[in-house]
Amino acid sequence: MSEQYQALYRKYRPQSFDDVVGRDAIVKTLKNQVRTGRIGHSYLLCGTRGTGKTTIAKIFARAVNCENPQNGNPCGECPTCKAIAEGANLNVIEMDAASNNGVDDIRTIIDEVSYSPTSGRFRVYIIDEVHMLSTAAFNALLKTLEEPPSYAIFILATTEPNKLPLTILSRCQRYDFGRLSTQTIADRLQDVCEREKIRIEEKAVQYLARRADGSLRDGLSLLDQCEAFFFEEELSYDKVLSILGAADTSIFHRLFLEIHTCDAAAALKTLEEVLLAGKEMTQFVTDFVWYLRSLMLLKASEDAGDLLDVSTEDVAQMTEDARRAEMSEIMRDIRILSALIEQIRYAADRRTLTEMAILRLCTAAMEEEPAKGMEALQERLRQLEEAVSQGAVVTSFAQGGQKKESAAKEEDELSPEAMPQLTEAVPEDIRQIVKEWSKILSTYPAQLLKSSLQEANLSLGEGGKLLVVFNNAIVADMFMQNEDHRKEFEEHLSKCTGKIVPVEYRCLDKGRKFKDNYVDLKQVIRMEIQTEDE
Repeated sequence: MSEQYQALYRKYRPQSFDDVVGRDAIVKTLKNQVRTGRIGHSYLLCGTRGTGKTTIAKIFARAVNCENPQNGNPCGECPTCKAIAEGANLNVIEMDAASNNGVDDIRTIIDEVSYSPTSGRFRVYIIDEVHMLSTAAFNALLKTLEEPPSYAIFILATTEPNKLPLTILSRCQRYDFGRLSTQTIADRLQDVCEREKIRIEEKAVQYLARRADGSLRDGLSLLDQCEAFFFEEELSYDKVLSILGAADTSIFHRLFLEIHTCDAAAALKTLEEVLLAGKEMTQFVTDFVWYLRSLMLLKASEDAGDLLDVSTEDVAQMTEDARRAEMSEIMRDIRILSALIEQIRYAADRRTLTEMAILRLCTAAMEEEPAKGMEALQERLRQLEEAVSQGAVVTSFAQGGQKKESAAKEEDELSPEAMPQLTEAVPEDIRQIVKEWSKILSTYPAQLLKSSLQEANLSLGEGGKLLVVFNNAIVADMFMQNEDHRKEFEEHLSKCTGKIVPVEYRCLDKGRKFKDNYVDLKQVIRMEIQTEDE
C-alpha cells in the first residue's frame, strides 16, 4: 500500500523559527528568550485561525528542550527534538480545551506539574482554544499559572482573547497574531507550488491568497483542493474560480453597473447566469461585498489602489466604477449585502433572498427600515421642502426618492374636483407624516392652529386614518366643529405628501375623555421599528 497522503498545510508546517513567515517580531522575541535563557512561565498566543499560533507553540516547546539549540532554533536532530516532533515526548502535553474544558481536566494538569521532567529541561503545556475552559477550570488554573515550578511552561492559544478572565490575561506574556498579508501568503503558496512541481498562474496564486483571508493554512488547503481536482494540469485562474465556485471581477463590474443604473431586469439576469454557472451563492455575495469595499476605498482616495490586492487592470476598472457612484450609494450597497450574508447562511431559499436584496439595491425607495433608509428619506424631504418653498405642488414620489412636481401650478389645483386623482394614504404614509410632523407644520400658514396641532398627540386610527388627539376641548372644537379649519389643514397635508390623508379628530380632556386605546406615534417613532424580514 502506498504511503498515506499528507495535506499540504501539515507537510509544510514550519519546523523552526526561521521557516515561519510574517511573524518576524514574535519570532525574534522568542528566539532571544531561548538564546539568553530568559524564558517566561506563561504565554498567551492570540489570533484568528491558521495564523501560526500552534505552530510557534510547538517550535518553542522543542527549542526550550533542545539539546543543541542553534541561535534560538531547535536543531531538529537530537533525540528530544525528534521525540517532540513525533508526539512521543511526555514532557510536552497538548490539550484541546474545546473538548477538555472541565475543572477535572485542569486538576489533572496541576497534579502532573508537581513531577519534574524525565528528560529535557521543561515540561511544556500547550492548551489550545483556552477560552473554552469553564469558570471553575480557570479558577483552578490561576494559582499554578501564576507560580508554576521552575521547569513548567504554559502556552495558551485562543482565537477569542476577549473571553478570557482578566486574572488569566495578567499572568501571561501576550502575543497577537494578526492576519497575514495577501502577498505573504501568495509568496508561500508559490514556494510550495515550486516544491510540489505544481504549475499555476500568478493570477490564480493571488486569488487563492486573497481568498485565504489572512490564514496561511486556509490558503494551503484551497491550493490542495484545486490541485486534487486538476491533478497534473496547470492551475489557471479560470480553473481555480470554477472549483471554488467563485466569480471573476468582470461579473462584479457588470452587476455593479446594472445596480447603479437601476436596471433590475439586467441585474437579475446576471444573477441567473451566476447560478447557472454553478457559483456558490454565499461566496458570490461575499466576493461582491469585497468588490464594493474596494470601490469604497477608491472613492475615499484613488491613491488607495496600493491597499488592494488586485492587478493594475482591475484597479483601473474599479477606479472608473468608484467615480460613477456616490459614497453613500456604495456604503448602502455594502450594508444591504452584509446583512444578506448573515441571512442566507442558514436560509433554505438563498436565491429568493438574494433576488430581494438586488431589487432593494436597484430601488432605494424599497429600503423600508427607518435606520437604513434615512439617507433616501432625508433626500426626499429636502426635495419636498424645496418644492414647497418655491410654490410648487408635489403630486407623487417616484422610485429612488425622486419627486414629480408641476412646474408652476396654482393652489387651486388641489380643489375638491382634483383631489380624487390623488391616492389615499396608507398606514406607512401616516407613519412618515408623524415622523416629519414638525416640518409639515413649519409651512402651515395658520399660526394659531399650528400651535394647537404641535401640542396634539398623534396615532393611527381605524381604517388607516391619521388620529389627532387634542388635550384641550376648546382647541378640539376649533377643528371638530369648524369644517373650514379641517379642510384647510387636510389640504395642507395633501399638498405636502401628495396623498389624500383621512384625518380623525378626538379630544382627551377632563369631562371629555377619549376612552379608546391609542398609541402615541410620537413615542413609537423613537423606537427601532422591526421589519417583517427580521
